[in-house]
Amino acid sequence: MGLVEGKVALVTGAGSGIGRESARTFAREGAKVVVADIMEEGGRETVRMIKDAGGEAAFVKCDVSKDADVQAAVQFALDTYGKLDCAHNNAGIEGPTAATGDISEEAFDKILEINLKGEWLAMRHEIPVMLAAGKGAIVNTASIAGVVAFMGMPAYTASKFGVNGITKVAAVEYAKAGIRVNSVCPGVIHTAMVDRLVAETPEMEGGLTAATPMGRMGEPQEIAEAVVWLCSDRASFVTGHNMVVDGGYTAQ
Repeated sequence: MGLVEGKVALVTGAGSGIGRESARTFAREGAKVVVADIMEEGGRETVRMIKDAGGEAAFVKCDVSKDADVQAAVQFALDTYGKLDCAHNNAGIEGPTAATGDISEEAFDKILEINLKGEWLAMRHEIPVMLAAGKGAIVNTASIAGVVAFMGMPAYTASKFGVNGITKVAAVEYAKAGIRVNSVCPGVIHTAMVDRLVAETPEMEGGLTAATPMGRMGEPQEIAEAVVWLCSDRASFVTGHNMVVDGGYTAQ
């Protein structure tokens, strides 16, 4: 039996990176997976990968900054699989790098709209479904940038501190209703997002690796394992936790 055998999971931003590995790990551990992403090609590729490995998944296109899209994604899960047990609210962007006094209002707003408002919208529609079922588990993707400062990324950092905050609020609000809400805070992970940052500032890669006590970047699969465990019954007494998975970066 897998960690989430017989459960239905919704993963946003599942067309690449951490979201893709989360969706694949949910499926490997026995869940039926709703793969949600604004990028249709990537999302459908994730579904293909899951099905090729013997799992079950379905794709729904979703812009997490739009309430109607998020509501439709949750309804798609119900229409396709009849319930929603787990959710990994993962979609996010890094935005341009700029100091606090230099970032544009447009960039600041867009980052918060997707990274913070998008995760709130997801919970807004997932929670009523889970309340009706009397149980559920939600994991939001934050970041170590939601734990410590990252220079040149004021909006991203603000959004991820916000994610950790609303995670705690929701966890306390719905604990007695059987819904657990946690966040995962990845460190420097080998994803397209980090590749873009390194391409923009090449000297960053060596600095980020050097600042990680384990001396390497993490892999998306290492975050996915934490997400699926948090959604499993083995984490039944864990809620309101901002789980750092960062190779020791924030322990210093």
